[in-house]
Amino acid sequence: MDLPYYHGPLTKRDCEILLLKEGADGNFLLRDSESVPGALCLCVLFRNFVYTYRIFRERHGYYKIQTLEGTPKQIFPSLKELISKFEKPNQGLVVHLSKPIKRSSPSLRRRRLKVKLDENNDDDYVNVLP
Repeated sequence: MDLPYYHGPLTKRDCEILLLKEGADGNFLLRDSESVPGALCLCVLFRNFVYTYRIFRERHGYYKIQTLEGTPKQIFPSLKELISKFEKPNQGLVVHLSKPIKRSSPSLRRRRLKVKLDENNDDDYVNVLP
């Protein structure tokens, strides 16, 4: 994936450290989900708390961001378009995306840590609001 703010198999803890180090509301990055194989996490800093939104790859390469039950699905042809939408205010995230936190090296050779599924639960994720 050729996005400078995609960090691959970055752990939740390392993600929080990176975002909190930068310290500005709206800072964001994408990483692989530790608990849902194949899913991505959009992690956003707001008021010294990291909010995590799940993104799923749909058929034909489209992407869907997890929304509240009963809320219309939001599907995007690319991750760039998904990010672009949420860079605008009042789109359902806790804060609009303002500054991508770029990975420090272009290589994503970090080894993925083995994580037990019960270490993460749905309380670690938030849904996009209407």
